[in-house]
Amino acid sequence: MDFLKKHYEKILLGIVLLGLVAFAALLPAMIARDHDALEEKHIGIIKRPVKPLPPLDLASESNAIQRVQSPYNLDFETTNRLFNPVQWQRMVNGDLIKLHTGNEVNLVTVTQITPLYLILTLDSVQTNEFGARYIISVERQAAPTPSLRARRQHYSSKGDKNETYTIRDVKGPVDDPTQLVLTLADTGEEAVLSKDKPFRRVDGYMADLKYDPEAKKWFSQRVGAVLKFGNDSYNIVAINQNEVVLSALSNQKKTTLPYNQ
Repeated sequence: MDFLKKHYEKILLGIVLLGLVAFAALLPAMIARDHDALEEKHIGIIKRPVKPLPPLDLASESNAIQRVQSPYNLDFETTNRLFNPVQWQRMVNGDLIKLHTGNEVNLVTVTQITPLYLILTLDSVQTNEFGARYIISVERQAAPTPSLRARRQHYSSKGDKNETYTIRDVKGPVDDPTQLVLTLADTGEEAVLSKDKPFRRVDGYMADLKYDPEAKKWFSQRVGAVLKFGNDSYNIVAINQNEVVLSALSNQKKTTLPYNQ
């Protein structure tokens, strides 16, 4: 015990030195172990196998592209009331009617459509030493001006040609023919007439119309006529046996009005 009491400091110092020597001997192995561990982590992070990315979901983008390519039609005319507010029309008796479409032209009614004819009539025959001359009346009911619609007489012989017809053949006696065969200048068609049977061809139509909200009526209207009603003006651009077509002067919009016989 005396030995330990006298030399315990040296013994402790020796033990510490032995521990340091052992630690120094084991230090390379510890460093190598840590280096291997770090290398494994490095390989596991940097060189780990890469999984392929899942396919991209482009459904929303494709739908957006399709919506852009397909125009979206907005009805700002018949159902929209922001730019086309509902209009009201006062009748002559003071009542108000609602124009549901915002277009009063739809209240115009076609009451009558009358055909307009090209009429050729053999009025008489004149004879002299030079032969026979045929007096033929021409009536153009569809002509654009009243002066051209008046009945006019033409004096023609066989083979004569004017702006309306050419006499191609005379059947029967030349001074009292049973029929005249004409060729029409505008279409080239054949027209046959006699004293008791004129030739008639439909060349156009005229119409009678009315607009009840303002108690307006128009009679014998032809293509080109202008109708004024509902704070606008409308031009008649076409008439046939079944309908009348109006064009608004304000926006050139066309409206077809049926004729319900």
